[in-house]
Amino acid sequence: MERPSRQRQRERDTERESDEEAITCPECDSAEIVTDADQELVCEDCGLVLDEQTIDRGPEWRAFNHSERQSKSRVGAPITETMHDKGLTTTIDWKDKDAYGRSLSSEKRSQMHRLRKWQERIRTKDAGERNLQFALSEIDRMASALGVPRSVREVASVIYRRALSEDLIRGRSIEGVSTAALYAACRQEGIPRSLDEVAEVSRVPQKEIGRTYRYISQELGLELKPVDPKQFVPRFASALELSEEVQSKATEIIDVSAEQGLLSGKSPTGFAAAAIY
Repeated sequence: MERPSRQRQRERDTERESDEEAITCPECDSAEIVTDADQELVCEDCGLVLDEQTIDRGPEWRAFNHSERQSKSRVGAPITETMHDKGLTTTIDWKDKDAYGRSLSSEKRSQMHRLRKWQERIRTKDAGERNLQFALSEIDRMASALGVPRSVREVASVIYRRALSEDLIRGRSIEGVSTAALYAACRQEGIPRSLDEVAEVSRVPQKEIGRTYRYISQELGLELKPVDPKQFVPRFASALELSEEVQSKATEIIDVSAEQGLLSGKSPTGFAAAAIY
């Protein structure tokens, strides 16, 4: 999802480009008006300066590659839903060095160790934040084990936060709800992961995951579509080292079976495996 500030900047650039396109040179009637390095509107054909006090909305520093842009940036990490405080926190580096890279004295090292310990303690102010921190860390652990992208972790964290705000976790285990949120996020983002695969990396049984998933999807109105067996074909074919012809033929078999209504009530993973076989 795009940030509003970036979207506004893009709209300003588009408006500026449209304004430049509408301007013509009064000297030679040329429409080739460009903005030079000094933020002046100049006619490319005759060199006439049309406007020399254009506001430069960019940064005042220059950077020529990605590392220079990163070092000169004045912002921190972006806000993320995968952390209980959304990443808006102070961190104390584990390296015992000062701003110049010199090692700290033994007295300063013990002081930084105490500060680090108290910083970790005060990040969560009550039991609710500690439980949220534990749930989000579980989502991150299981997502890493499943090999899903970061977007799925963000969506799973949002689903868990919604379930927490709707008081759907009362009477259920934190691990069960977090696993169900991750499974729902995988389905919502179109990342094929079966319930068996999710249960393998979880600490709760598969029956509880399925029951919790059905409950939170109904209460939150997620409206998830049935899993398409074709989503599993590339991953299964890659694990079996099969050719592209086999994948296309398996996809064709699934399409023909779907037209005849044979997919109803069948497991998506089982149908994909049968089509490949």
